[in-house]
Amino acid sequence: MKTCVQTSRLDKALSKRFVFKLAQTREELEACFRLLHDEYVRAGLMDPEPSGMRVTLHHALPTTSTLMCRYGERVLGTVSLIRENGLGFPMQRIFDLGEIIRESGSVAEVSALAIDKHFHAVKDRIMMPLLKFLYEYAEYRFDTRHLIIATHPQHIGFYENVLCFRRLSCPPVDHYDFVKGAPAIGAHLDLDKAKESFLRKYADAPLEKNLYHYFTVAALPNGQFPHQRFDTESDPVMTPKLLDYFFNQQTKVFSTLETQEIRLLHTIYSLPKYQRCLPPLPESLPREHGRNPTRRRFPVKCPAYLRVLQTDNVPGNRGDSAAIALAVYECSEKVFCAHADRPLSVGLSGEVDVELGLNGFERCTLPVEVVRLSQHNNRVIMLQIRDNSGEQGKLWLKFVHALGDTAPAAADPEEVPPLFDSDELTSTLRGAFG
Repeated sequence: MKTCVQTSRLDKALSKRFVFKLAQTREELEACFRLLHDEYVRAGLMDPEPSGMRVTLHHALPTTSTLMCRYGERVLGTVSLIRENGLGFPMQRIFDLGEIIRESGSVAEVSALAIDKHFHAVKDRIMMPLLKFLYEYAEYRFDTRHLIIATHPQHIGFYENVLCFRRLSCPPVDHYDFVKGAPAIGAHLDLDKAKESFLRKYADAPLEKNLYHYFTVAALPNGQFPHQRFDTESDPVMTPKLLDYFFNQQTKVFSTLETQEIRLLHTIYSLPKYQRCLPPLPESLPREHGRNPTRRRFPVKCPAYLRVLQTDNVPGNRGDSAAIALAVYECSEKVFCAHADRPLSVGLSGEVDVELGLNGFERCTLPVEVVRLSQHNNRVIMLQIRDNSGEQGKLWLKFVHALGDTAPAAADPEEVPPLFDSDELTSTLRGAFG
């Protein structure tokens, strides 16, 4: 069977009617979920649902992004990027990801890939720019290093031979309940090494077949990245109305959750307007076990420097004070988590300068103390803010509160746009991709 690199011209410009973007409105998300449902049912990967949609709990999390290919108003393809979260990755049900997680860099699972059945004759010509958009979205938007997949054995050749994925060391599984018991193989792409892998494989390929040039050099003018007010590690789209619509009204996802999953949702969505659409916490749950959820934490991307005055326990220090480079990846009102440029120990204290990247206030200085280390890596730390009552503390609180208001307003329901004629669109696709 020929691959998309053999049948497509990667250097052919796309029609302007093609758009690759994050699904953000109810209509866009519903079109993606319906397309995913229809294709999974057709492939025998799920039973039909009354809603006609495939919606999972991971879709409710702000760390999941549903990407789409749209031609005019019709959604032709979709794929989801699931970043690190409290539920874990779907494929962790069957694969040990320790070898990936122990490496440096963030991890994301590529999942829920589907192309409209009416255009399977040209599906690879839709899929390649969709995967290019995902590649750029993962690497440049969220600084993702590791992409992981669980795929059917029939498709592993495409990921290995075309996209330079490598199989996980753990063996394939015969039964993956997430896709109705289908067999699955796990694979991984290290984006830090992907350019080198693509270059080795495609260095001598002509431009129209050269995936190195396509993924790492060529532009995708049809890609539309969502606007961000500041650097964060998520593009949240689920408003209370959307959560209620997809997970209560249209499906029974929320009604089937276990207690720990409900607790996680209440921790993530702690604002009253969200909690009204979440399943309630069990009355029997002890207060210390989640009846009073912790304050919200937000994924961010903020460079920072920690100045430690007493440096006896700071490796690599050469002076009276140490300036330790940090990359803050999660924050709340009282604490934040960061990757440090060297191993640290609990009890270190000092002042941290954090670049907030928000118009009107770009940096704040806070007194902090290291209160926790990762079990697996003493460069991954949690710092507690010792005092946020002053002007700098108020600046920090303003930043954190603004993070809680990044999700767009829910779109009002509108009439479903008319569909394009399939034969006409297939003809257009063939011309657009060559």
